[in-house]
Amino acid sequence: MTCGNLLCGCIGTVQAMQGYLDTAAWLILLAAVLDFLDGFVARLLGVSSAIGKELDSLADCVTFGLLPAILVFQYCRVILQVGNVSYLAFLIAVLSALRLAKFNVDTRQTDRFIGVPTPANALLIASFPLIEQYQPYFNPLWQNNPTMGVLIGFSFLLVSELPLFALKFSTFGWRENRIKYIFLILSAGLLLFLRFAAVPVIILLYIVLSLFSRGEKVVR
Repeated sequence: MTCGNLLCGCIGTVQAMQGYLDTAAWLILLAAVLDFLDGFVARLLGVSSAIGKELDSLADCVTFGLLPAILVFQYCRVILQVGNVSYLAFLIAVLSALRLAKFNVDTRQTDRFIGVPTPANALLIASFPLIEQYQPYFNPLWQNNPTMGVLIGFSFLLVSELPLFALKFSTFGWRENRIKYIFLILSAGLLLFLRFAAVPVIILLYIVLSLFSRGEKVVR
């Protein structure tokens, strides 16, 4: 599953460079599913390993770091035609690599994240080509230079000290997981009504709800 995640990143990179941004976005979505399942299955079967952890980070660096950067680069270069400014998009890849390296050595991130996870940032970026393909009536809201600048700027939250909850359940009780359940319920409703356009709203919701849960204990 982890190698499947990496394969999605490799194929998606080729697709993005050839101009098929929506196909590359779908591959990011598929990779995100594989990224969730590989950790879940490893814990379920009790086969977690140090090699698996390192391989996961290497795969994520390609799929959720390089590929989203190329998506933004191609969009800025081809659609917005902003010239050399397009190369700023590769800050997304650099910040993603830094975030993954920090995660591997940061003992605070046992049951929550410090900084936006790379899959969340990649899904945010991947949503825009899909909005353009399937919901073009939203295009005027984001087909502009400021929005692309915000996407690049948002990636600095990858290496921020912003505490965010992780969707990991040690128990399934409401009291200890209420923020997670509220997030999942609201996200499902947003996806139902807004489809791909819901993704940016869901990412914002994730950050806002995490701020409300800051009082919960962080394992160090």
